[in-house]
Amino acid sequence: MNVEGRGPWPLLALLYAATFWGLIWWPARWLEQAGVVGIWQALVSYGAALLVMLLIRGFPLAGLAREPVSVLVLVLAAGWTNVAFLLAVIGDQVVRVLILFYLSPLWASLLGHWLLGERLRPVTWAMLALGLAGAVVMLYRPEVLRQPVGKGDWLALSAGFGFALTNVMTRRLRWVGDQTKTELAWLGVVLVALTVIAIEGVPPPQADWRGWAGAVALGVPGFLFSTLAVVYAVSRMPVQRSSVIMLFEVLVGAVSAWLLAGEVLGLREWIGGVMIIGAGLLAVHLHEEEVETREDSS
Repeated sequence: MNVEGRGPWPLLALLYAATFWGLIWWPARWLEQAGVVGIWQALVSYGAALLVMLLIRGFPLAGLAREPVSVLVLVLAAGWTNVAFLLAVIGDQVVRVLILFYLSPLWASLLGHWLLGERLRPVTWAMLALGLAGAVVMLYRPEVLRQPVGKGDWLALSAGFGFALTNVMTRRLRWVGDQTKTELAWLGVVLVALTVIAIEGVPPPQADWRGWAGAVALGVPGFLFSTLAVVYAVSRMPVQRSSVIMLFEVLVGAVSAWLLAGEVLGLREWIGGVMIIGAGLLAVHLHEEEVETREDSS
């Protein structure tokens, strides 16, 4: 019988990571004010975490050649997820970004079905429709022809899809160790950040030592521990369950943004947010038992 995902440690690891990511907007905005713009934060912070891990543990290559396409997808998906999310929380409402990001359980349900063979019940499609309708409610503006959906919205949506794809690939590559998956994710951030910097011509930050030190500290221990926690947990439980547990991040972000930044959402955002989160929770609840049954019999 398969007992992966049972016991408290994967759950506790995800709750820790959710808390960290719910609060990440605060140091990220501080670093922005200190002169280290978002894309350079991603490069320096994740680059520092990757360097530390490489120096301590090296980079095991075992198993990477077995499914090279899946490895490449993991690298790019993880890279875009972290870069897009960081840029979104710096430049837009924290709670709005988090809620749109957490369409990820719906994307995870579809990707888990297509790529991992996790069977979906027919009613789940209705829940997917509910979640997408919630996104429309949040994003809709009467003046949409004159004022397109904001950049932060698109960053949050694409980061959520990337997060779902990252989780699916993390679970697919079961034979690859947690350390290697973590290093692949950080390598992806570095590659994506360098690509964005090159394409957009973003100059190096004119920051003092506090800005650079803060960016490094955000990576080590910040991103290092939180990423290890996510990789450890999602490798040991169905992707739908891990995505829903990470919804705790929305609560942390909402409370922290209210207390520290005075951010308040309007009625439309709350209605859309309830639809999105409710759809994710219901979609998972409807087929989680069936997924576990299939895994236990394998």
